[in-house]
Amino acid sequence: MAQWNNGSFSPNPTSYSSISNRTISLLSRNVLLLLLAFFVLLGVFIIPWTGSPLFPFPNRSSSSPSSSSSSLPSNWHDYSLAQAAKFVAKDGTVIVCAVSYPFLPFLNNWLISVSRQKHQDKVLVIAEDYATLYKVNEKWPGHSVLIPPALDSKTAQNFGSKGFFNFTSRRPQHLLQILELGYNVMYNDVDMVWLQDPFQYLEGSHDAYFTDDRTTIKPWNHSHDLPPPDRNGVTYICSCTIFLRPTNGAKLLMKTWIDELQAGSKAYEGNDQPAFNWALNKTAHQVDLYLLSQAAFPTGGLYFKNETWVKETKGKHAIIHNNYIIGYDNKMKRFHDFGLWLVDDYALESPLGKLE
Repeated sequence: MAQWNNGSFSPNPTSYSSISNRTISLLSRNVLLLLLAFFVLLGVFIIPWTGSPLFPFPNRSSSSPSSSSSSLPSNWHDYSLAQAAKFVAKDGTVIVCAVSYPFLPFLNNWLISVSRQKHQDKVLVIAEDYATLYKVNEKWPGHSVLIPPALDSKTAQNFGSKGFFNFTSRRPQHLLQILELGYNVMYNDVDMVWLQDPFQYLEGSHDAYFTDDRTTIKPWNHSHDLPPPDRNGVTYICSCTIFLRPTNGAKLLMKTWIDELQAGSKAYEGNDQPAFNWALNKTAHQVDLYLLSQAAFPTGGLYFKNETWVKETKGKHAIIHNNYIIGYDNKMKRFHDFGLWLVDDYALESPLGKLE
């Protein structure tokens, strides 16, 4: 309470304390409001730049909120195919490739082209060794899984080698497992480049879609039936690009392919492709098969060796396969020669970024 001394007003000492406390309270509140405004501005102006050089370690995970990183394991050894497929699947579809450590540059090159078609979120990298598993998940958490046993991570296996066969012969088992989980699945080799969205060519609702490995030129409107066998009873379908729906027909095809590989007689020269062709022919009357457009999915023996045909079909190419050539360095050189090696200039377009 204020006091009167000798007719003059003299404030009570406790009033100073009250006024002082109110002043401090107001100042504190203003400071807090200023700090809050600062952090809001920081969020508005800084967060959009987290992919810039100022923030060299952006979060590259492209998962939806429903499959957040909190669902990922702390140890990638424990990450199952079911978990991985659920994490990456979009619209009921998973895009699968199988990669060993020496081929990570080819994986990155392929991923750049897939990203340009806005389908990278669906990609699941089946790692053939632990080095690949941990490298991919370090850069892109949740997008790689290893299905034991793991293979040697040091050697680049060339086509036709025993190691190559060990690598590719597991392919139908992986695809069957994903079908059994209820997903559509597209398989690609990583020595490929996407120039267009391949999904636009998956017409109808067939069980299995695949590509021709022949270099003989077909008409633009060629039949989409399984080609008839040649005089030796052989078809030349490539096992490099396959799209499967989770139907009984597609599962039967994968099981028959596995049986052919295990029988061993058809899997000659370390190549799983003859076994796939035998499986196609054996199940053709039970499975709804669809041969994809040759112009959209040309074999490397046609695209890289027939310049006239390439010019005539310009604008129709969806996926280019760098086959009909053997050797890691030879494949890379041919991609360079044809302007399809994207890693050197466009690595940041890949979910993996630059690989050291």
